[in-house]
Formats: sequence, structure tokens, C-alpha cells
Amino acid sequence: MADQQARPGEDKRPSEIPVIRWEEPPEGPVLILLDQTRLPSEEVELVCTDASALVEAIRSLAVRGAPVLGIAGAYGVALAAARGFDVDEAAEALESARPTAVNLSVGVRRALAAYRDALSATGDPTAAATAALAAAQALHREDAEASARMAAHGLALLDELMPGGGHRVLTHCNTGALVSGGEGTAFAVALAAHRVGRLRRLWVDETRPLLQGARLTAWEAARSGMAYTLLTDSAAGSLFAAGEVDAVLVGADRIAADGSVANKVGSYPLAVLARYHHVPFIVVAPSTTIDPDTPDGASIEVEQRPGFEVTEILTPQASAVGGGGGVPLAPLGTQAYNPAFDVTPPELVTAIVTEEGTVSPVTPEALAALCARSRATPAA
Repeated sequence: MADQQARPGEDKRPSEIPVIRWEEPPEGPVLILLDQTRLPSEEVELVCTDASALVEAIRSLAVRGAPVLGIAGAYGVALAAARGFDVDEAAEALESARPTAVNLSVGVRRALAAYRDALSATGDPTAAATAALAAAQALHREDAEASARMAAHGLALLDELMPGGGHRVLTHCNTGALVSGGEGTAFAVALAAHRVGRLRRLWVDETRPLLQGARLTAWEAARSGMAYTLLTDSAAGSLFAAGEVDAVLVGADRIAADGSVANKVGSYPLAVLARYHHVPFIVVAPSTTIDPDTPDGASIEVEQRPGFEVTEILTPQASAVGGGGGVPLAPLGTQAYNPAFDVTPPELVTAIVTEEGTVSPVTPEALAALCARSRATPAA
């Protein structure tokens, strides 16, 4: 099999360009994003001067991934405050940009609360804007720290389930440094295994419809020197049947109170395959992804994406303008069913790994206890 081999000793962040950063040039503060729609062919930055530009970047998936969406949402509130825009209006627009990803609303609300508290205490919009920015920067730091802790907990779980190393891990979508203030969620666990010589193979689903596995995860794996192989989503079953998968590692965009997990579409079939073949199905996500206000999987709003993402091959340039314009794959007028996510029931999830520890088996009571621990942990 021709595939990418590990390169011992080579280990660096997937990009020299930060995924997200705040800058304050003379003309006013801006939020700068690495445009993920242009990867892997080129590294291009987007400069957002207001919340509406950030909303468009979120909807077009120029910035994506649950943890970094929370960070972006918080910075978006700070940007609106610093630039003198209507902060409440900006917060509402940001929060609704991606309905399934709960971290986005968590980040928005955290910065908004800091803004309102400071404004109430001081009556000074400048001081309130400073408070919103401080909240966003704190969230950014905390996410990086959470990423490292998730990686450690996840690696310990892999070693417990599969003593001796040589892990062959299948992952779906993109869960690395591109989605995080640190090194990611599920990908960070695989990267930790790679660093200690216990990752034998990372199987990378291409992940339809936007190929975020092929474009982004493979890119991150290559730059980290990991042994990886890209596969079509429909080929995963044959890998399980051949005994080539030891564990499945995925992220999450929202985890309901009962343990149902919303993740990029295609995750649920992997969980079914994993259960049939007695392979652990492990979800790695920060505790902020657990939403106690969403009781179960049926209550999770699943985002529907445009049909042209399925019926056309989109070039980076076509994706950037956000309205099709790619090479047709299907006859003109073909209707496409294109949900961005699916929901995996808790009985198919072996464990949920967070920065606060691992939940297994996945039960409402265990998740509630973990959330209580998370709330009791002082912010960094």
C-alpha cells in the first residue's frame, strides 16, 4: 500500500500562520484568520474589521471547528465593542452563524457578559470593550491548556484499551490545531501517540462533503511527520472488516445532556461500524462542548449546507466567494441532501474525553458530574 510514512523527529505545528489572532494596527483593531477554505494549496489570511465579516467567515467555513469557533465568537464581540458597533446585535448575529456548534454561543456569551458587567460597573464603553477582549484572550489561553490535557487523557485511554502501542487510529473530519487554540481535540490525542512512538497508522477519512479530512487533517498529519493514509468515507467498512482499525477518534460540535454526540456527518456510521467490530469509538472534546440545556440528540439542531457543496467540485477560489461556481459533478438541477452533522447515540460511544477527564460509560449522571467539576475549576 502506498501511503505517507512517519518521519521520526519531525514535529511542528501545521502552520506558521496562527489560526486566529487579534491585532491593533493604527487604523483600528482587527481579527485575523487563516482561511481554511484555501488550504492545502495556499495559506491566505482574512482580515475581519467587524462582526459581519466574521459571521461570513464562520458561515463559509473559513474558520471552523467547535473550540476555535468559541474563541472567534468571543473575539467577535470584543471587535464590535472596540469598533463602537452595536454589541448586542453583533453577539446575536455571531451566535446564530453556526447553530449546531455550541462552543460558538459559549464564547459569544462569555465575552458579552464581561462587556455588560464592565459597562454596568463603569459606564465606560472603552473599559467594557477592554473587558470583552480580556475574556476572549482568556478563553483562547484556556482552550490551548485544555487541548494539552485532553491529549494526555486520550493517550492514557488508548494505552489502557490497547496496551503495547502500535495504535491504528481512524479519524473523521478535522480536529487538529486548525480548530483550536492549541493542538486540537481528537487529532491532538493521535499526535501525542505519535510523539511517544505508539501511533502505527492514522487513517484519515476524506470527510464529505467539504473534504476537510483530505484537505486539512492530511495536511496537518503530513506537517507533523505522522504515518497516515487517506481513504474515501465509504471505504471505512472494509478497513474494519480487515481488522486494520484499533480505535476511532472523533471530535464533537455539541454533546447533549444524555451523551448524544453531534459531529461532522459520517460519524454515526463509523460508530455503528465500530460497535459491530468491537472497536472503541472515542469522542474528544472540551467540556464546553457539553450542553446541559440540550436534553438529547433529537433536540440538537443539525445545520443543512447548500446542495452545490455536493453537486460540484469547488475550487478554493469558488469557495471563497461562497456561491457555487465549481465544476459540476451531477446533472443540472439535482437536489442534494447535505446535512453538516449527524448525531451518535450515547450507547455507541465508548468514552468521552475532556480536559477534566474521561467519561465511560457515557451516562447523563457522569456527564453532569464532569460539568460540575469543570465549573468548579478556576479559570486560568
